[in-house]
Formats: sequence, structure tokens, C-alpha cells
Amino acid sequence: MLESLVARGLRGVEFIVSDDHGGLHAARRAVLGGATWQRCQFHLARNAIHHAPNAGIRKRIGKQLKSIWTADDLARAETALAELVASYRDTAPKLAAWLEKNVPEGLAVFTLPEHHRRRMRTSNPMERSVQHELKRRTVKVRVFPGEDALLRLVSAVPVEIDEKRASDTKAYIKWECQDA
Repeated sequence: MLESLVARGLRGVEFIVSDDHGGLHAARRAVLGGATWQRCQFHLARNAIHHAPNAGIRKRIGKQLKSIWTADDLARAETALAELVASYRDTAPKLAAWLEKNVPEGLAVFTLPEHHRRRMRTSNPMERSVQHELKRRTVKVRVFPGEDALLRLVSAVPVEIDEKRASDTKAYIKWECQDA
């Protein structure tokens, strides 16, 4: 898929936000190796919950991770991560090891200007809008006359969303950096 996008003219990719899917991870490195990769913080938090050994930790780990991701700068985020890992080293050593290994992949967003960080830390807004619209449209149809009809619908939805975003005066991200 990524090779196809590059073949069709995709250029200038500098920052990628995705989950840590093995195939996507390898493809991203092979095709867009020069781009900075940000592991989706939402997916990281969900993954952390699965590594928590009990309900108490599962309830608080998301909030603890959010305090790392909303730090003022990378140094403070790394310090907060080290403190979080240390706090679980004795009570939840597997979680502590997982946090130490995986959470730094969610800190690449600190390389961006501050006003871009909130929008670029996760892939969820994009996923949510596309998935919601696909579900809304396919549920209404329920039975498709054939595979071609289904493909036409599910390929038209992202095109429509892209066209709407391209013409929207309220941009999701304003790339012109403004001094704060």
C-alpha cells in the first residue's frame, strides 16, 4: 500500500502516526524510512491496560500515561516515564518493563512544535471519522449487490472525507508555525 502511494506521487512525508502493527511497522521503515514515527498514544494506553496485573492499576494507568504525554517538553516526559516505571518495578515488574520498552515510541510528538502535538499524538480522530462513516453507510445498505458495489462505496467514503477536509476553512492542522 505504501509503495503504491509513493508510486502515485506521495512525497514529503516527515511524520507518521500509527499503531505498532508488525506489517505496517516494517512497511513504514522500508518505504518511508526517513519519516519520524509516532506510536499512537491512545493505542499505547489500551495496550498498557492489557499488561496491568490488576483492576486497580488498569483504572489508573491511562491517567498516569496522559500526564507523561501532556508534559511541557520531552525531558519532563522522560522524567515522568522513569518515575512511573520505577513506581511499578516492585509491584508490577512486567508492566514496568513493558512501559519502559514501549512508551518512548509515543514521545516522538515532542519533536513537533507545541501547537501540533495535541493533534498528532494519536491516529484516533482520523480512524474514528473514517470508520464511523463507513459503518454508517454500510449498515444502511446491509446487503450489497456484489463485491464491486461494496468496493465503490468503501473507497468513495475516504475520498469524500479528504475532499471535505481539503476544502474546509477550519484546518485540522495549520502547518504554518506561529510563535507562541
